[in-house]
Amino acid sequence: MEELREVMRHWVTGVSIVTAELDGKLHGMTVGSLVSVSIDPPRIIVTLANQTRTHTMVAQTGLFGVTLLSAEQQSIADRFAGVIPDEGDRMGGLSVIRLAQNIPVIAGGLGTLACRVVHQYPMPNSTLFVGEVLEARKEEKSTALIYGNRNYHQLEL
Repeated sequence: MEELREVMRHWVTGVSIVTAELDGKLHGMTVGSLVSVSIDPPRIIVTLANQTRTHTMVAQTGLFGVTLLSAEQQSIADRFAGVIPDEGDRMGGLSVIRLAQNIPVIAGGLGTLACRVVHQYPMPNSTLFVGEVLEARKEEKSTALIYGNRNYHQLEL
């Protein structure tokens, strides 16, 4: 629905990367559909397109990481949004941190989360994953990378 797309382009959101590992291979994708839905119990939701490698990895392992990107990481957002195709090595050359249950996240963001899938809701083109937050780390960065109306922006926090 084109009207919905046009309206939602004006909704400003933080930029994050969802990462996963399967059979020793790391992968991830840029997402704007990340929401904290509960602090107690700690839950977030993220929606991943069904045809992506990241979706397959999260669905099979039941684990995923999230990196909230800082303003300095715009090139990483682009890399994971398709500059490097889904079948390519998006993680190549990046510093990776391991959180709870050895879940990989990208270093240098505003914060990181390690999550375990507790529910998944399939839709025609994507799946909504509800993740239990196993570990959360805040970094010392203070400028967020945000996205609105088809452009990146910075927000001082």
